[in-house]
Amino acid sequence: MSRTPTAPDVLVIGGGVIGLVTAWRAAQRGMRVTLADPDPGGGAARVAAGMLAAVTELHYGEQALLALNLDSARRYPAFAAELEEASGTPTGYRRCGTLAVALDADDRAHLRELHDLQLRSGLDSAWLSGRECRRLEPMLAPGVRGGLRVDGDHQVDPRLLASALLTACRRGGVEFRREWARELTVSGDRAAGALLADGSRVSADQVVLAGGSLSGRLAGVPRDVLPPVRPVKGQVLRLTVPPAFAPFLSRTVRAVVRGSQVYLVPRESGELVVGATSEELGWDTTVTAGGVYELLRDAHELVPGITELPLVETRAGLRPGSPDNAPLLGRTALPGLLLATGHYRNGVLLTPVTGEVLAEVLAGGEPPATARPFSPRRFSRQEVPA
Repeated sequence: MSRTPTAPDVLVIGGGVIGLVTAWRAAQRGMRVTLADPDPGGGAARVAAGMLAAVTELHYGEQALLALNLDSARRYPAFAAELEEASGTPTGYRRCGTLAVALDADDRAHLRELHDLQLRSGLDSAWLSGRECRRLEPMLAPGVRGGLRVDGDHQVDPRLLASALLTACRRGGVEFRREWARELTVSGDRAAGALLADGSRVSADQVVLAGGSLSGRLAGVPRDVLPPVRPVKGQVLRLTVPPAFAPFLSRTVRAVVRGSQVYLVPRESGELVVGATSEELGWDTTVTAGGVYELLRDAHELVPGITELPLVETRAGLRPGSPDNAPLLGRTALPGLLLATGHYRNGVLLTPVTGEVLAEVLAGGEPPATARPFSPRRFSRQEVPA
């Protein structure tokens, strides 16, 4: 396919925070970038709570992902400051810390094991008694049995982050095509652009597929490089803390209640985010009475005063999960096609490092050591849900 003199060097498919940060960083390196998405700034980040919880979300067997998460978390203060300068708008970045608490003996034992794993992994967290937890956060339930204080786990407002990235991209010269890509264009065994939903074509030297949970549905991608991502539904609530109730919580508070994760993320604006369910229900984004009830019930056990707050929004979104729930970053086996998808619960946390990794690879370099385990080539011929 022939390219015009104004054709972009890079076509980014997908305008969530991952696609936006990739486009912004590539444009900063002097590349001509076009981004295709009917609603840039949308995506899973519109529903995400914005916890930057590299330490608190540590799981057994995820040491490689931990290294990537920590790498990105370390970048966040400088990244947020740079983005705010470039966009002239806030990101909601806060160094507020996280408190993970236990409500019964079983949860307490689980948290103790997590604390031991954190310490063995060289991470900084402190064990607190129930009384010490309530001293930090007086709104906690009297039955809290203990907890982990992690001052290094911070937060950002994903909606403000997406808005700032959108503005930074516009200021940086990124061209926006408000159409979804219908089909990847392959020419001479190389990705060469895409056919858009309006019938127009965009040609480019390189294509980045950053479509979140939709990444596995792009037509024209050879089956052996099609990303094996699936949608994982998450329901989230937003409440507001009236001035008479402030301060309500000073930091992110989370727990496992009846085997389900629940977290409360307070914003400086007075918003309180409560989430999130994790449901393998395909492409369903219905907000259900059961999901709302379970979140409020579990949050009430953790912080009883929450039922006095106004409920202002209920929403459901789709996280892009991969077979190992880790991202796919970098070149595929098809020359000219790169992936930035499959971030699952860590899309907002991994935004800074994803932008740097993709920009470096687009410029002909190699990803840093922390990103190499997440090459898209680790999967081959995976089945993608219909």
